[in-house]
Amino acid sequence: MRLALLALLLLFTSCRPSRPEQIILASTTSTEDSGLFGELLPAFEAEEPGYKVMVIAVGSGEALEIGRRGDADVLLVHSPAAESVFVAQGNAIERLPVMYNDFVIVGSDSDPAGIRGERDAAAAFRTIAEQTQPFVSRGDRSGTHSKELQLWRAAGINPDTLHGKGWYYEIGQGMGETLGFASEKGAYTLSDRGTYLARANGLRLGVLSEGDPRLRNLYHVITVRRARNPEGAEAFARWLTSDKGRAVIETFGVERFDQPLFRPLPE
Repeated sequence: MRLALLALLLLFTSCRPSRPEQIILASTTSTEDSGLFGELLPAFEAEEPGYKVMVIAVGSGEALEIGRRGDADVLLVHSPAAESVFVAQGNAIERLPVMYNDFVIVGSDSDPAGIRGERDAAAAFRTIAEQTQPFVSRGDRSGTHSKELQLWRAAGINPDTLHGKGWYYEIGQGMGETLGFASEKGAYTLSDRGTYLARANGLRLGVLSEGDPRLRNLYHVITVRRARNPEGAEAFARWLTSDKGRAVIETFGVERFDQPLFRPLPE
């Protein structure tokens, strides 16, 4: 009798489905705030049921630091210069292009600085500074923050001199919170287009400057050398850059906004 019960127990245990292995993904707030992960991750997990993805949504700079510590398996980030340093330091197994969209300068419809239609992003930034109009910076070492600092320098302004200016708000928050703060203050800010479109209905902000080639926004997936789940990291990176992953990226946002919020790479 005992042997029969033991046999049944072993059979039951062997038939129970194993729990999916966790993949820790450190990524940007823009991919989270835009809603992309709401479609991307269920599609991946349906294709690869042995894995479950846990997202840590932070700025790209912090995501890279998490990767350095080995506290994430894979990264999806958009700060090319910082990524190159990460790779050069030996922290990555592989870095692959995934997708792109663009940055836009947004502000209130009243546009007190008069930058509407300005295609030169650096010129728009210079005008905002010269007129001391309110500007909200993420101030969080994210890819968006890094791009903002590049634009201030291109405008001939040392971003270090902006600290403490009454018109310059550094809030240390993600893209969604930054857009909300700018809307409340009637201020300008730099945003990735995807998050802006996803949040636009709740904002008193419009796109005022766009189209500068410097506003192109590239995303890469990086498998981390010190990953705790290297097989899961590779599986996610491979799926993300496969035809199936590209198809999800290419169609995300089309039904709601009549345009994709991101475009897959390579084109």
